Amino acid sequence: MQNASGQATLKNSLRSSITSFLLRPHSLIFSKPFALVCLLYGGTYLTANSVDTITSTVQNKPSSHVTSGTLKFAASSTANIGICLFKDQAFARLFGPGGPPRAVPLPSYALFTLRDCLTIFASFNLPPLLGPVISRNMSKELEKSLSGQTVAQFLAPATVQIFSTPLHLLGLDLYNRDKKGISWTNRWTAVRKNWAVSTGARICRIVPAFGVGGVVNSKMRKALIEKLE
Repeated sequence: MQNASGQATLKNSLRSSITSFLLRPHSLIFSKPFALVCLLYGGTYLTANSVDTITSTVQNKPSSHVTSGTLKFAASSTANIGICLFKDQAFARLFGPGGPPRAVPLPSYALFTLRDCLTIFASFNLPPLLGPVISRNMSKELEKSLSGQTVAQFLAPATVQIFSTPLHLLGLDLYNRDKKGISWTNRWTAVRKNWAVSTGARICRIVPAFGVGGVVNSKMRKALIEKLE
């Protein structure tokens, strides 16, 4: 967001964040942005896990069953988007171009919603579908150390960032440059300028959250359910 708003380059923003984390970790852990991120991912995983558990109970399937249907997408998207819109509004004001607080325009909300729908679908619905396909095309030797489900859980959320990042950048641009008279060609030029670097940054954020997080969540949920059973 700082890079898109012109507040700081990606390199300077990363350097500042890493320095702050290493020298003053408490200032990061107890900060408002960190709390908002924890709320976002905690709420999303809680919703997805609840849908999996309820579905397995209703359909009389094993408790560790992982669904990939419309209900899970709708519930997870609703939770994620609701919290994320609140987070993005706060982030846009914290890391925006400065000045008095402004309302986030409706087109930005719409773009952020579409962005999050793509990420949720790729993080929770695609991996259970892609996992078996990838497993069938893996060698037996490789499958002993790496499952197709794990590959899909890392690959799908990361790949979709190529397509969702322009939506993210355009939504930010509509907020950062809310003046009338700016052409769509001009906005698209700004999006293209930051597309590659922002995609890389978002992949670095999404892979730990929904790649590593998805694998850890799945294994922890399965282990806890097995203990309860």
